[in-house]
Amino acid sequence: MAKQTDLYTYRITWSADDQQHVGLCAEFPSLSWLENTPEAALSGIRKLVQRCMADMKKNAEAIPEALSLRQYSGKFMVRVPPEIHRTLSIQAAEAGVSLNRLVASKLVA
Repeated sequence: MAKQTDLYTYRITWSADDQQHVGLCAEFPSLSWLENTPEAALSGIRKLVQRCMADMKKNAEAIPEALSLRQYSGKFMVRVPPEIHRTLSIQAAEAGVSLNRLVASKLVA
């Protein structure tokens, strides 16, 4: 069985300012770890998250839920200016698809 820290969403990116790789965890946005290699940055952020979680447990603080475990409805509302709504509606009509299908296809492109 996977450890809770294995379920979190990690990202490694390059920091031009620091000239190092940065390890990040989406569920702990205030944490980061700098290293010379991507592998070391990933290892570092994972260990930091584990230590942070241990400290949070010790202090009876709520531990963030892993994004991978959350249930998503597949629905969200986006507000756009009327002109964009009109333009998208025209594009959808011309393509012979619903506005929802047109916008969803643009989001994954």
